[in-house]
Amino acid sequence: MFSHVFVGVSDFDRALAFYEPVMAALGIPSRFVERSRPWAGWQTPGGPRPLFLIGRPHDRLAHDAGNGQMVAFLAGDRDRVDRFHAAALANGGTCEGPPGPRPEYHADYYGAYVRDPDGNKLCAACHQAPPR
Repeated sequence: MFSHVFVGVSDFDRALAFYEPVMAALGIPSRFVERSRPWAGWQTPGGPRPLFLIGRPHDRLAHDAGNGQMVAFLAGDRDRVDRFHAAALANGGTCEGPPGPRPEYHADYYGAYVRDPDGNKLCAACHQAPPR
């Protein structure tokens, strides 16, 4: 469905220090880092798309986190959701909702919500039933 998602940041080095461990916690490897531009991207193994990208806004104006906007990453299991949340908080993020079930979305939904150091809202969600 998506080619790529781009999230603007105000301080690239600070953002990279946040996103590298967060993406590693989700098992999503880095595809590139270009400090001179500055931007970086990650991609799910097995294909060229979709990409998740961070960088300074193209128009060189100040970054502004959008109200009501969120990027949600698919987590393969609930442990990855927990690791995503822990990595985010350990690297400058803030909690917007701790890991846990959200039965109001559906019976097997398990998610966590954070904001990155620039205020961008992120989620990791697992849609699988817990192991029995």
